[in-house]
Amino acid sequence: MPVINLQPVRETREKQIQLWKELIIDFCRTQKIFVIALEVDFPLFSNAAIERSLSHEAREAFLSALVSDGRAEWMDKGHRKCLVLWHRIQDWADLIVNFVKENGLEDSVMTVEEIRSGVESRGTELHGIDRTVLMRALKVLEHKGKLAIFKGTSADDEGVKFSL
Repeated sequence: MPVINLQPVRETREKQIQLWKELIIDFCRTQKIFVIALEVDFPLFSNAAIERSLSHEAREAFLSALVSDGRAEWMDKGHRKCLVLWHRIQDWADLIVNFVKENGLEDSVMTVEEIRSGVESRGTELHGIDRTVLMRALKVLEHKGKLAIFKGTSADDEGVKFSL
């Protein structure tokens, strides 16, 4: 399969990187993808119909550009897995606050799993959220005094007491 590389001319390459960053963020948002592994086939990075795929260098460059923008984070030192933040952590925290208010949960207790996959979150961006991203957003709100996270007997048992 022929490989698509980074553009050699700096100006063109910068435009290419910008377009790919937008494409990756939009695709991950619509498909609810949070992790991209460089070693694993990713739909955007290869197209069997036209027999083309991005070079490893281009894949890493596009993800590194997202990391530089604060829209992604490398999950390992070898830069093989990337956590894509189609919303920044603070934006996820704001979505949680809106979700709580819209559902009248201001003084309620919910499990972390209910927030991720419960009836209330269906049809919202929170439904299916990556656990790592959710916990980081909840910790932001906890530091602001808007909720308390408490441990249960297992990871699936963690609870959140909202106080908005």
